[in-house]
Amino acid sequence: MSGDGSNIKIREAANADLPHLGRLGALLVQEHHDFDRQRFLAAKNRTPQEYACFLGTRLDDRDAVILVAETKGEAMGYVYGEIEGYDYMSLRGPAGVLNDLIVDPAYRGQGVGRLLLDTIISRLKSRGVPRVVLSTAAKNESAQRLFARSGFRPTMIEMTRELDETEQSNE
Repeated sequence: MSGDGSNIKIREAANADLPHLGRLGALLVQEHHDFDRQRFLAAKNRTPQEYACFLGTRLDDRDAVILVAETKGEAMGYVYGEIEGYDYMSLRGPAGVLNDLIVDPAYRGQGVGRLLLDTIISRLKSRGVPRVVLSTAAKNESAQRLFARSGFRPTMIEMTRELDETEQSNE
């Protein structure tokens, strides 16, 4: 496949995609856990099925957008976002909230993530959201570069402190 995205199709997710999305969702969980084992959940044997079940509940929600990138019928990655109203906990007005963006490692570096990101931004904009917000793991520098190239700017920093003294570092 060429890196120009010409063989990549971005489409709405369907029930038939859920096993693939569950596998990719479990990969997303594990990659975050690898970034910070104290902060993020670890993937378990049931994570692919549980993630697929969760995403399945979002497929028919009119405020959710789940898109799949595929080539030759094979899922390469997906993106999941939702339209939300005012959120006073995060001091934010209405927005599209990008929850997940994951590309199978076999397809990374080929523009798949950028196509998914551009497409969901376009879909959310067409639905009238004034902004798109997202969170990314502090150590996920490649994702941060992608988001910055797409016009995102840092606006919040999550900080975590473990309360079990045996797990705190002495930095």
